[in-house]
Amino acid sequence: MSKVEYNALVVDDERLARKELINMLSEFACIKTIHEADDVKSALKMIETINPNLIFLDIQMPGETGFDLINQIEYTGKIIFVTAYDQYAIKAFEVNAMDYLLKPVTADRLQKSINKLDIVNVKPANTDYNLDYEDRLFLTLGSRMLFVKISSITTIESEGDYTMVYTKEGQKGLVSKSMKEWELRLPTNYFCRIHRATIVNLEFVENIEKWFNYSYRLHIKGKDEPYIISRRYAKQIKEKFG
Repeated sequence: MSKVEYNALVVDDERLARKELINMLSEFACIKTIHEADDVKSALKMIETINPNLIFLDIQMPGETGFDLINQIEYTGKIIFVTAYDQYAIKAFEVNAMDYLLKPVTADRLQKSINKLDIVNVKPANTDYNLDYEDRLFLTLGSRMLFVKISSITTIESEGDYTMVYTKEGQKGLVSKSMKEWELRLPTNYFCRIHRATIVNLEFVENIEKWFNYSYRLHIKGKDEPYIISRRYAKQIKEKFG
């Protein structure tokens, strides 16, 4: 049984699905209050009013999606996705989401999600797949949780056991992923490691110039300072640029 009391919000445009989930949630002692919203606009108002610490969020809704809602709020509570689209949910699911539920939601599956709420370090689901360039990851950048397109990432820099991710929109955030994990999962025809501490998106490379001691400097669009390409990775870069 959860030790935390939750003020929950169910966001789903399907009235019957919303009511059914609310009925199931009412059976859990840790869910103290349950509110509902049928689209992003009403969810934004509800979040401002009730300040939920748990959101059950549908991804596909008419007009704005669940992705759009997250991109418009600063939220530090827990999110459980509810969706009818298995493949899409898995691709989008990443570190900060507690879980995802496939419709129709069963009582047993919901119980498993509720059981996860008190676990601090829940292992993200399905983190062993290779990422495609148009995939999205659910990441915390700054103080906001966002769905970030892989194609919008310009550079990734090592920060000890973590990495700092930069996007073309000027966003940045510390992510609990190692350089090795990024290197293994990112599409290699777009991303390349140029230094033990740097991975770059080749789509944003402006130019490469020779530097001292057989090294090179690489300039990235939107970045004031160039990156140094270490001798170890120089050959790999040359091959990618022909």
